[in-house]
Amino acid sequence: MTIPFDPHELDPEEYGETRATLSTDHESAIERVREVCLDEGFGIPVEFSPSELLNEKVDADRDPYYVLGACNPSMANRALDATDGRIGGLFPCNMIVREVEPGTQEVYHVSIMKIARLLGLPVDDEEMDAIIDDTGEMVDAVFVKLEE
Repeated sequence: MTIPFDPHELDPEEYGETRATLSTDHESAIERVREVCLDEGFGIPVEFSPSELLNEKVDADRDPYYVLGACNPSMANRALDATDGRIGGLFPCNMIVREVEPGTQEVYHVSIMKIARLLGLPVDDEEMDAIIDDTGEMVDAVFVKLEE
């Protein structure tokens, strides 16, 4: 498959890559990310542990890895309209918590709104730009609090 652009040439800012490192155990990190997301206006309608699933199903021996599917209903509603519903294929906005080593967790996020823009999903560019700005501020606030 040929991609119409070289993904290695993209600046992580173009797809909204954000990371934070937390010095704590895995379960505490998950709880901290959940609390901060809720404080900043995100709900968590979906969450699961791919590592637990893969370790159980295919004996993968994966280190702790957890996905918190964050969602702000107002933003999701706006994004559905701005993309003729196609952004739903990227829902929700995932916050990943993975154990780098015992006592060190990485929180990782990419902006589905910016990814939708890169994929050409918006039918309303002006509204999508506003959504990217609004959700970017929310995500930035999450990561500022996580790094405190």
